[in-house]
Amino acid sequence: MRTITFALVVLLGVSLAAQSPHQLTFDSARAPIIDRALQRYVDTDKVAGVVALVMQDGKVVYEKAFGWADKEAGRRMTTDTIFRIASQTKALTSTAVMQLIEEGSLALTTRAGTLIPSFAQTKVAIANERGVVRQVPAQRPITVRDLLSHTAGISYGTEPSVRDLYEAKGLGPAAGAGWYTADKDETICETMERLGTLPFVAQPGESWVYGYNTDVLGCIVEKVSGLPLDAYIRDHITAPLGMKDTQFFLPAAQRDRLAAVYSSKDDGKYVRAPEGARGQGAYIDGPRRNFAGGAGLLSTARDYARFLETMRRDGTNDGVRLLSPRAVRLMSTNQVGTLHSPTGLGFGFGFESVDRFGANTMSSEGAFGWGGAYGSSYRVDPETRVVMVMMIQLMPNTTDIGQVFPTLVYQALR
Repeated sequence: MRTITFALVVLLGVSLAAQSPHQLTFDSARAPIIDRALQRYVDTDKVAGVVALVMQDGKVVYEKAFGWADKEAGRRMTTDTIFRIASQTKALTSTAVMQLIEEGSLALTTRAGTLIPSFAQTKVAIANERGVVRQVPAQRPITVRDLLSHTAGISYGTEPSVRDLYEAKGLGPAAGAGWYTADKDETICETMERLGTLPFVAQPGESWVYGYNTDVLGCIVEKVSGLPLDAYIRDHITAPLGMKDTQFFLPAAQRDRLAAVYSSKDDGKYVRAPEGARGQGAYIDGPRRNFAGGAGLLSTARDYARFLETMRRDGTNDGVRLLSPRAVRLMSTNQVGTLHSPTGLGFGFGFESVDRFGANTMSSEGAFGWGGAYGSSYRVDPETRVVMVMMIQLMPNTTDIGQVFPTLVYQALR
């Protein structure tokens, strides 16, 4: 009996080991399920085009393009199509900040006001039950930590309590949905200096508020490094990694590589978005001066996946080191408790974190990711050794493709 029991334990151990996420591999036989699902979004006119990429153990195991990069021009989507990645920019700018911290040029406790004068004494807009708004002094200075974790109280200025004030300064409703600055003929530090004169919507450290935080950090990178943000990111992140298609503005000669922007209609089908801040944007013909650290970059699925793979590898890739493993862990670990979400999702320094299995579809505990306003999204899952990137250009986006795609990837792991 003792021998039989021991044998059962051994067999059970082998069975459990076979199911370990560390042993899971991408099954190419399951890839057609991903194909059919993504093609269905194109065939039903929910999305004009999609590029999807999956890496495991640093190798591309899935890379496909579907539909149209520009339907009106008859241009098909290809895997090297360039996309506006909006808030996916935040991860690279946050990485730049962490590099400066690691070299001793900044600290998490550095006050924004020591580098941007208008942030030395900030204010907060408080609305009472009758809607009357008053401005009160911030209870403490805003720090780099607050900005990295989106706990500085800084929004995109579209709330009723501050909307008119922001619009008058060319921000909030005057900047598309708040975050768009590619058409401004001024530096990002000029924009952020003006932002600091406006009231914010929460006291520093008290709430998770998504907004211009990483744009402020972009200015801080410029002030500390002495370089424009585009040059810093190029010299310290994208060029060392060989990310040749990640930049703030596209050369005119590459115009035909940029995907067109579409918008979801009330019936769920897409229509071409207009020119301007809420559509195509000034990423080719604009002033090319305002490098928005929170929302300004363009990239390809392959380029962005290379950056993410570097983060999955604890900051190092092919002999290039961006950050130390401790810095990457800091960025990808929840730093805000339940301020971001009470349901198992946290927020680190530039990334949303998964704190328990089941909080974000099938993502493992310890996975991290985010997305962009044009519908693109990404995820890094260290436990399964997987990086996934899904690129579309749909704003507003009423589809569920961003939630469906990761599940399609996870079903292919065996």
